[in-house]
Amino acid sequence: MIFISAFVGAISGGAAAIMATSVFPEIINPWVEKNVLHRPPSASRHVGTLAVEEESATIDAVRNVSPSVVSIVITKELRRRTGDSEFLPFDEFFGFGLPEPGDSSPLKRQRVGGGSGFIISSDGLILTNRHVVADPAAEYTVITNDGTRYNAEVAAADTLLDIAIVKINALNLPVAELGDSDTLQIGQTVIAVGFALGEFRNTVTKGVISGINRQVTAGGPSGEAEVIDEAIQTDAAINPGNSGGPLVNLAGQVIGVNTAISEEGQLVGFAIPANAAKQIIESIRISGRIVRPWLGVRYVLLDEELARKNHIAVNYGALIVRGSDVTDLAVAPGSPADKAGFEENDIILDVGGVRIDETHPLARLIAKHKPGDAVVFQVLRKGNILSLTATLEERKQ
Repeated sequence: MIFISAFVGAISGGAAAIMATSVFPEIINPWVEKNVLHRPPSASRHVGTLAVEEESATIDAVRNVSPSVVSIVITKELRRRTGDSEFLPFDEFFGFGLPEPGDSSPLKRQRVGGGSGFIISSDGLILTNRHVVADPAAEYTVITNDGTRYNAEVAAADTLLDIAIVKINALNLPVAELGDSDTLQIGQTVIAVGFALGEFRNTVTKGVISGINRQVTAGGPSGEAEVIDEAIQTDAAINPGNSGGPLVNLAGQVIGVNTAISEEGQLVGFAIPANAAKQIIESIRISGRIVRPWLGVRYVLLDEELARKNHIAVNYGALIVRGSDVTDLAVAPGSPADKAGFEENDIILDVGGVRIDETHPLARLIAKHKPGDAVVFQVLRKGNILSLTATLEERKQ
């Protein structure tokens, strides 16, 4: 009788628990999970739910942006020696299989690489990296997500930010939505989409934002280099061929343009912020070319560490310095900065009343203005604060 009573009691108790669970799940479920199902209450469900929600958001984001992502195939006439194997993408980038100097074998048009881009207007404007389309002797073919091929022309190239716009003759194209890169947070999930390794269209990698406002020197195979002042750092894998493709948030908005990978570490990639690209797009639409304001100084951003090591009185601002080459002057002769009286070792503290720091670097504050604007700068020089006014000019490309 004792055994039967216990058995019946267990059944009725279980039934009550199940019935109560359906009526008061927020009260009973934790007890049932712990004492009946013998698992940690609710936490595991929340983790699983969050994982499913993020996975679903990732799928939706990729689905939203993919129609606007394109592949850019680079072809060029090269001399190929008899018996050479099929020319592979990025052979030229890595220096493999190229003809010897003085080779007189016939010229043959070959594919020499690939990059990525994304559509920014329905009538055929595509944003990519400048270094993807930098070779004037090459021809460029855009392949859209549906497999259609178009001959492409370089409409504009910006050497300052490694951004270019190419044009194809097409209408009613799907356009990528640009997000606000100023609102990015470290740890935020991001997705990189592009033409990985020049072979695999719309390859997707996922990671997080590892850093913001990084200063990165990006170099290409031909030896050119440029400094990106406000780069987004991510651990989402960016491979050769991803260059120019979008870095996307979970809402499917483009918040960066994939640009560079670190040679010194794995999963260290960089992207140009979308807000910087927006200024270039607006310039193209208004004037048909990239118009940038120019001050004419070379500088480094100050922070606490740099100020402490160099015994500088302030830990913010832009210190005007020379470059490593003797021709890299601190203040460009004849520039707006030169005309306004800026000098080497001046520290620019603010631009138009906005303090210069890591979140408000000098380049970004200058970019908010237009050529012809008279801008007031607060400058620290030998312990004295000066107010200098410079009339910005158009940067020569």
